[in-house]
Amino acid sequence: MPTETLVLGLDIGGTSTRALVIDTVGRRIASARGPGANLTSHGAEVALAAISSTVTETLAGVEDAGAVRHAVVGTAGAANLLVPSVAAEFRRMWHDTGLMCPYDVVSDARVAYVAGTAEPAGTLLLCGTGALAARFEDRRRTHTVDGHGWLLGDTGSGFWLGREAARVTLAALDQTQPPGPLARAVFSRLLPDEPDPWKGGPATTPTARQLREVASRLVLAVHSRAPVTLAELAPLVSAEVHSDPQAQRLVTDAAEHVLRAAAAVRAEGDATPIVFAGSLLTSPTPLRRVLEPRLNAHWPHARISAATDGAAGAAWLAAAHLLGPDSSESAELHARLLDQ
Repeated sequence: MPTETLVLGLDIGGTSTRALVIDTVGRRIASARGPGANLTSHGAEVALAAISSTVTETLAGVEDAGAVRHAVVGTAGAANLLVPSVAAEFRRMWHDTGLMCPYDVVSDARVAYVAGTAEPAGTLLLCGTGALAARFEDRRRTHTVDGHGWLLGDTGSGFWLGREAARVTLAALDQTQPPGPLARAVFSRLLPDEPDPWKGGPATTPTARQLREVASRLVLAVHSRAPVTLAELAPLVSAEVHSDPQAQRLVTDAAEHVLRAAAAVRAEGDATPIVFAGSLLTSPTPLRRVLEPRLNAHWPHARISAATDGAAGAAWLAAAHLLGPDSSESAELHARLLDQ
């Protein structure tokens, strides 16, 4: 296939949208990063505008948009882009950017899995704002555990850690006990303009009534924001893991939740790869440091890798559509583009 044939990968997230154009031998031609464009959290109008601006910026680095022969769009809640009214708007936006090629809409989980391994079968463990475990066969999901969103699931996720950190803080207030470092950090984050009620020491210990009033203000601070923003407290848990047993307990509990989800989609003795995705697993966080040895103990022959470039995963899927997913050309492309 001629090297001038180009493909485009889009990785649409809640906090950012990334686009990448490559050729079919793995050269990165153009890329851009734009604002979040998750349809569920941003709405169709805002999301499509963000996608349009990101694609347009990317194509500014491409000599001929007509050379882009195929594209893959990876997004959470991929079904939202297939709703007829939204799909029609997306097609109009697509053509307005100058793209005329066909595209496939796939889940962000599939893009992440492909970004982490060239193997067609394996497991994805995703833990960022949300959390899920997924089994892949032939690079398609066959079994998923969790990923049900903050209200009903996502156990062990950044949201879960943040919510549990807020609960630790409320428990300290309810019990009128001096808080640990985690509760103090949460208090300062949620009520930055309020003086620390425990700062004066034993001589000025606040009363139970005063602490109840503080707890009420903290609850109001949480409820005044979108629920999912509790995930912003997760880094506080990571930061205090060595100084506060409560933070260590939360990280250990989160690791156990992720491990149980993995065990639900992986057989004992499974040697297929495990791919980490999401901000809590793709960098050396406390959660990853607790979880990875436990995974190694359960599946000692499984290679663990991290998916750090979803747009490249989407671009590989687009190229594999043209080259054949199991062709030697696709394998070589994956090695150049994604292998760690």
